[in-house]
Formats: sequence, structure tokens, C-alpha cells
Amino acid sequence: MYFYSTRDTGRVVRLSASQAILKGLAADGGLFVPSSLPALARGLDSDMPYGQFAASVLEPFFKDDELEDSLEEICSSAFSFPIVIKDLSHASVLELFHGPTSAFKDFGARFLAYSMERLLVRSGKKLCILVATSGDTGGAVASAFYKRKNLSVKVLFPKGRVAERQRKQLTCWDDNVESFEVDGSFDDCQRMVKSAFVDHEYSSSLSSANSINLGRLLPQMVYYVYASMRYVKEKGKKPVIIVPSGNVGNSTGAYWAMEMGAPIERIVLAVNANRTIPDYLESGQYRPRASVKTLANAMDVGAPSNMERLFNLYPDIETIRAHLSSWSVSDDEIVSTIRRVWDEDGYVMCPHTACGEYVRKTQLDGLDNVLLVSTAHPAKFDTIVEPIIGQKVPVPAALAELLGKESHCREISADYHELF
Repeated sequence: MYFYSTRDTGRVVRLSASQAILKGLAADGGLFVPSSLPALARGLDSDMPYGQFAASVLEPFFKDDELEDSLEEICSSAFSFPIVIKDLSHASVLELFHGPTSAFKDFGARFLAYSMERLLVRSGKKLCILVATSGDTGGAVASAFYKRKNLSVKVLFPKGRVAERQRKQLTCWDDNVESFEVDGSFDDCQRMVKSAFVDHEYSSSLSSANSINLGRLLPQMVYYVYASMRYVKEKGKKPVIIVPSGNVGNSTGAYWAMEMGAPIERIVLAVNANRTIPDYLESGQYRPRASVKTLANAMDVGAPSNMERLFNLYPDIETIRAHLSSWSVSDDEIVSTIRRVWDEDGYVMCPHTACGEYVRKTQLDGLDNVLLVSTAHPAKFDTIVEPIIGQKVPVPAALAELLGKESHCREISADYHELF
């Protein structure tokens, strides 16, 4: 197994998993992908402890790698919180928000932090992690990397475009974590990170914890294998999985899982008013654009980086259309969906999960095998959700602890030089 850049068509540069994880972004600006997607191991069982299950799924990617012997220990330490599948009246919900920052990003961020720390302590090297966030990624990365040896973190987030509780999670750190409030959009933050990576003055000491990093995608792939196997065990049928999508890293993890043999019938992408993907599927022309601000702010991405990985997996428009379905959801539709699900099931959805449920209701109604991916706890979006349902949303203990901390951040322009 080796990893190469999506832009290296001849596969000239071949890295191990550890090398790709530490590097983050390829030198040519591409994203690392595996040389092949191996079939799932025989005997894999979703009744296994999750850390052991995850290590079994990831083992082929780390064969003969520096981290091979540590993989189960890393997975057991990183994934110390539950994955929950909850049944509603018309669908099931895959709750991925039971980690320390109440978002699915905890899976990838913690795996990445534990892996990088182990590699850097062993080599004696140090790295600075740059992370652009449209909401949840930065908080998860800051939490996962906080006080990790040989690592520092710079978190970039767009001014006025994250929920207040998300902002609190992004700025409640000190020690080896710095937060920067950027006068711009998420796409500007992402552009700053990519520009720093190709600037030779800084690049040798930098890595990424965005979903562009392979170490984020591999653990996200695992929970799709696990959830689909659990679903089949409990329901006797393969799920149609609806993934709320922004930068498309979470969705790519689902596609990799399906290509490895996870029992998934179909994957559907729900996006907000940022219509880059649905427009591409309709027109056949891929046109990234500036992002639009919405209630589902973690999905406010107009130029999703991980489409490059999907293009690598499915190299032409016909193949893409055969595997990819996507619909856009407006803010008004998000609001009405949160209200409807609360009235029907007494269940509170965050705005991103509501995008998935709206697509289910309008495009897949009548299917009895839908699994909605719930990416964040609704308490993170109290100013949106609570007025809709007319009551307070209980705050998880881990989130409450973060919200009680003092904030620290620096305001900067969209010039990456101001980070250093």
C-alpha cells in the first residue's frame, strides 16, 4: 500500500501512510489517496470493541508502516466515545456527535493527533498544524491536539460566519493552540492554508488537520463500515446513507467504505444553498464559486477540496452520476424541517442534519432503509434551534466545560503571512 497525489497521474511520488499524514497536502497541491482500496477483512464484526474494529479496517493501509504496531492502541485511545444509531418514525439517525466537542470531526481529529504525536516524538521533529474551519473542524482539532507533544496548532475561522457556541469552542484554548478570526469566508481561510503550504519559507514545518489530510479521512471511513454493518445486523437490509456535505471529506469516507465492500446501498449528499455539487451533476461542468452564508454554516463551502478525491475515484461525469446524487436545501427548508421532526418525533436536529432529513423527505420518501448522518449536537446551534422548537436544548457535559472557558483569538486579514 502506498499513497500518491491526485495530481500525480504517473504516481511518481509514493508515500507511506505515516509520511502522507505528516505531510498533509502533497507538494503539487493535490490530495493523498491510496494506491488501492482493499477489501474488508473476513471475520470483521460490528460486535467487536470499536477500537479493535477500527484497527482491523485500517490495517491494510498501515501494513509495514511505522504506525502498524501501534494502530489498535491509537484507535482505542482516540475513539473513546460511542456511536449511536437512533430510530425515528421514517428513518434512522447515525449520531456521530458524542465525542468531546460534540461533532463528527472528533473521530478524525483525535486519530490524527494521536498518530502525529507518536510519529513526531519518535523522530524528535516538531510540526505546526494549520486548520481552516467553517464551524466544527477547528474546535475538534484544537481539543484533540491541545498540549500534544511536538505539535502546535493555528485555527483559522471566518469572522461572523460561525455560531457563537462554535466560536467559543474555537477560541477557548491556550498553550500550543492559537485561534485567528479571519476577515473573509471559509474559502478564504482554506486558501490561506493552501498558500502557506506551497510557500517554501513555511512549508517544511507545516501540516494540515483539515479533511484534506489523509489521517482525517481514514477514521471517517471506518464509522461508515461499522454503521452499515450494524444497520444490516439490526434491520436485515443495506442502508441508503444521506451525508450532509460541505468540504466533502465525510462523504469521501463513505464512498471509500462502500468501495471496500461496506454494505451500503447508496450514498446521497445533502448540501445547503452552496450548490456547487448539484449544479455539477446537472450541467456536467464543475464550477467552484464563492461560498454563501447559511444556517448550516459548517457546510458553507463553495469550492469543496475533497471533490478532487472523488474525481480520482470516479474519473468521468457518467461514473460520477452513477454513484453520486446531491440536492440543495434552503435556510427556510432547514427551519421547517427542524420544526417538523420535533413535532413528529420529539427529536432535535442541528441545521446540517436537517438538510439530510429534508432531502430524505422530498427525494426519498417511502424508502424504509434510510440512515441519516447527524454530524453535530443541536446544542451547538442553540440560537437557531431553540427558537424553532420553543425550548432549551440540554448541553452535553463536555461541551458545557468548553463553553465555560475564557476566549482568546486574534483578528487578521485574509493574508496568510499574518499567521506567522
